[in-house]
Amino acid sequence: MAEQNMDEEKINTEETQQNAETAEATEQTVEDEKVQDTPQEAEGEEGTVSEEGEESKDKKSFFKKKEKKDKKDEKIDELNDRLIRTMAEFDNFRKRTEREKAQMFEIGAKDIVEKILPVVDNFERGLKAVTEEEKDGAFVQGMEMVYKQMMKCLEDAGVKPIEAVGKEFDPNFHNAVMHAEDENFGENIIAEEFQKGYLYRDSVVRHSMVKVVN
Repeated sequence: MAEQNMDEEKINTEETQQNAETAEATEQTVEDEKVQDTPQEAEGEEGTVSEEGEESKDKKSFFKKKEKKDKKDEKIDELNDRLIRTMAEFDNFRKRTEREKAQMFEIGAKDIVEKILPVVDNFERGLKAVTEEEKDGAFVQGMEMVYKQMMKCLEDAGVKPIEAVGKEFDPNFHNAVMHAEDENFGENIIAEEFQKGYLYRDSVVRHSMVKVVN
């Protein structure tokens, strides 16, 4: 019996040692696993940081794309610029056309007035040739009325005679065909008018033919 008890104690002792060794090995395995898990977690954190960096880069690139004008907006700006330029060119063309029309009208009017002036000259010559006895005649009075009506129409159209006698000679309005000395007049004064000159608005249709003294 004593021997049997000793064998059982021996067996129990061996089992206890095996259990202790097994526990130590298990603890060592757990510690090794913890050490291995630590860098993996760090790698996971680094991965998270890199993902956040990539997201921020994506956001920046997204906003940069938004800042750049869309092709439609560029086309709209181009069309607006073209429209503004076209309107400016049309306005310049309209003004230039109106100015040219006014100039053409003025040239045409001056040409007509220039052709009428010899008729006016003949009226004036004829009326000057009338004697005092004939002035009261119906024919002469009728001619005077026609002459006055013609001059009124020319005046309304912008035609008016150039002042000459007693005025200082101006080559822009007068044409000196004779020069003389006369103490009764000042220097460079028009003493006599041979043919009346006329203005159409502010331009000369015909210069006055005059005699200048001194």
